[in-house]
Amino acid sequence: MTADVIQSKNDFLLELRCEEIPARMQAGARGDLEKLFRAQMKDAGVAIGEVTIWSTPRRLALIARQLPPQTEAVSLEAKGPPEGAPDQAVDGFCRKNGVTRDQLELREVKGRQTWFAVIEKPGRAVKDVLAQAIPAIVRAFPWPKSQRWGAASISTESLRWVRPLSGIVAILGEELVECEVDGITSGYSTKGHRFHHPGEITIGGANDYADKLRACHVLVDHAKRQDIIRSKAKEAASDAGLTLVEDEGLVIENAGLTEWPVPLLGRFDEAFLEVPPEVIQLTARVNQKYFVCEQGGKLANAFVCTANIEAADGGEAIVAGNRKVLAARLSDARFFWDQDLKTSLADQAKKLERITFHEKLGTVADKVERVAKLAEWLATKNVVPNCDPKLARQAAELCKADLVTEMVGEFPELQGLMGGYYTRAEGLPDEVADAIRDHYKPVGQGDEVPTAPVTVAVSLADKLDTLCQFFAEGLLPTGSKDPFALRRAAIGILDLLVRNDVRFEMTAVVHETMGLRTLPAPVTIEIARQFLVDRLKVQQKEAGVRHDLIDAVFALGGEDDLVRLLARVHALQDFIGTEDGTNLLSGYKRAANILKKEDFTAQGGEISLSYTPEPAEKALFDALAIAGPKATEAVKAEDFAAAMAALASLRGPIDAFFDNVTVNDPDGGKRSARLELLDAFRVAVHGVADFSKIEG
Repeated sequence: MTADVIQSKNDFLLELRCEEIPARMQAGARGDLEKLFRAQMKDAGVAIGEVTIWSTPRRLALIARQLPPQTEAVSLEAKGPPEGAPDQAVDGFCRKNGVTRDQLELREVKGRQTWFAVIEKPGRAVKDVLAQAIPAIVRAFPWPKSQRWGAASISTESLRWVRPLSGIVAILGEELVECEVDGITSGYSTKGHRFHHPGEITIGGANDYADKLRACHVLVDHAKRQDIIRSKAKEAASDAGLTLVEDEGLVIENAGLTEWPVPLLGRFDEAFLEVPPEVIQLTARVNQKYFVCEQGGKLANAFVCTANIEAADGGEAIVAGNRKVLAARLSDARFFWDQDLKTSLADQAKKLERITFHEKLGTVADKVERVAKLAEWLATKNVVPNCDPKLARQAAELCKADLVTEMVGEFPELQGLMGGYYTRAEGLPDEVADAIRDHYKPVGQGDEVPTAPVTVAVSLADKLDTLCQFFAEGLLPTGSKDPFALRRAAIGILDLLVRNDVRFEMTAVVHETMGLRTLPAPVTIEIARQFLVDRLKVQQKEAGVRHDLIDAVFALGGEDDLVRLLARVHALQDFIGTEDGTNLLSGYKRAANILKKEDFTAQGGEISLSYTPEPAEKALFDALAIAGPKATEAVKAEDFAAAMAALASLRGPIDAFFDNVTVNDPDGGKRSARLELLDAFRVAVHGVADFSKIEG
């Protein structure tokens, strides 16, 4: 007997066949199937190793390798009621655990005699375990959406599945695992491709499952179908002298729609290329699941569809049919484009008065007016350098106008982008068109951050308005709930500030923004300001900046310029990573501990040495006289590297001081002066960062 045959006797195959499973649900279903299977096996005491999960539009499959033939016998103990408990309680405990009273044992628990049941569970055939597990898995399956079907569906107890379940294959080795779910019994047979091989196929077991299905035009491995779509779609485009616009999401979706994928290239009327390329790509992708192609860096009048059949005519009829469907979709898109061009964006913007932004914050037109005023103010006050206030206001006034266009009504994903196209078509300045196109950016982590001045002003104004106005109404994020995406708005603001080195005092800008609607209370301004600071902390931690270094700079307070504050944090991280930084931190910690132990209260003013200081003492005194003012001036000049260098010059003197000077001198005058010297050292360091917050 070969090793392969021995292994196959321990391999288990499960296939659950049904009508078409939506492509978007298949990845989750694979994960759920493995999770449920492992849970059932664990509860039954079956050790399992490798598990393979596959999916097609018509089936979920699981293969578990080398299952044991039998579970091991186990002995379990259950603690029951104490001796003397009512008979009803004891009898209930016995029923629950399947034992009789004479099988119970008395044991002492915390000084009290307590009944225990010892339950012996004999080993079971894994085949029997699987027979019980399969119906449990099917009934517990957490589909996002499911349905009932047939005559039994009148009962709420009937089986629910994503689509009507039609077959179960369950084989352990070469033996059938007999089970039944809602009238569907397990068997050896499945079905092949709906068109190429609609008849039944007899499966021998896990080892021949994939091969037999492949022979019947079913690639059960979703990853292999994805590989075919990826390579063959690219090949079809290349053979026509084109370049495929790669789209991994479409690869996965088409693999979830086909069991035998065959990518085919088709052409559409070149006249449709008058429509913006993003519209064509979105129409092809969303409505038809087609890839698009480029030639010379521009969109070509070609698409790649994925057939689910190997047609005798090479796919000509399939391509022709898909071309007609796509032409109808593109005709609609061109109609929307032509209709929208008949109305200026300024006229479109008037319709925003009919759309409520939020019941407490007015209409979208109200928001647009606030954003326009704020964008103009940011430009006028030179908060956003090199920004023309008139262009900033013009762009802001039109930035939401495309929301009421036909095209964006059909494809909401194109908001902003279409506004940019319509602006250019009207002959308005490119700066305005770019700002309208990009003012939603950045919309998430890793998204492009605008750098054009007018775009920055409009984008910043839009996000500041959203954040501050909701805060002014007390509509703050709570826990994991953030219905108005205020955290995302805050991250967008921070990205714009840092990427463009935009300098402003947060308190003043928040006050200006909130004041566009109502006079804000100081406490409200501070809450919004602190929210931005907290998001900056989170953002920097995610970027790899040490949290303690962030706290060390933030703890100083009085800093309202986030860009300047962040520069100081980065300079501190660079400094602490050096030998000088590590040793200076050690010296600081030692000085702080001494001052704390002595309960020293700083007196302020200059240090008075009424005695002849020791050389190391004098050296620290002189070093502080130079380094302190130098660090202060460097911080004012925002040269934080120089500020750190000034602190580094204290490393040697503080080390020598601790090596050669006794702080706790019997002479009270000397002790007091030396404590003042250590306090002066602490103050000098705190001019750059609060080193007490730094770990190490």
